[in-house]
Amino acid sequence: MLMLASASPARRRLLQQAAIPHQVMVSGVDEETIHHLDPVRLVQHLAEAKAGVVHQQIKAALPVLGCDSVLEFDGTVFGKPGTAVEASSRWQRMAGAWGLLHTGHCLLSVNGERLSETVTTRVLFAALSDSEIEAYVATGEPLLCAGGFALEGQGGLMVERLEGCFSNVIGLSLPLLRRWLLVINE
Repeated sequence: MLMLASASPARRRLLQQAAIPHQVMVSGVDEETIHHLDPVRLVQHLAEAKAGVVHQQIKAALPVLGCDSVLEFDGTVFGKPGTAVEASSRWQRMAGAWGLLHTGHCLLSVNGERLSETVTTRVLFAALSDSEIEAYVATGEPLLCAGGFALEGQGGLMVERLEGCFSNVIGLSLPLLRRWLLVINE
């Protein structure tokens, strides 16, 4: 059994689809208080903070997994867009270009062992027309996701190619988690 320190329904679905027994406890970490100029370090700090808070709350009764994702595009960190206007503006820039989706992972075992890693996947966004961008933003989906797209949703139509871990773009690297679960269950 694993405790997921995340409010993300996409991460929960990934664990369910992989048949990994889990429970969910949202950490309540104020993400606005954690800063770093390097997006890789930023998501790692966020993942570690989320896992640490939940690990303390449940008194280390279960292994705890914390994750956080951001899209890095042209050196800028794109979390969830705040408005439809912001989402449209981002998509105007991203259409036809590459971005880097970083997901920080932190697994705290029952005995306190910490495994931390950030997985990065390159994402090539489709060259989209203004009307395609407007239609996608109108669905509301971009406002719910880091980077302004959900690969497992309608945003999958907007992605041309991936280089790296597919599930990482959804919010959790399942290959990394499999390796980690083998380590903590030895």
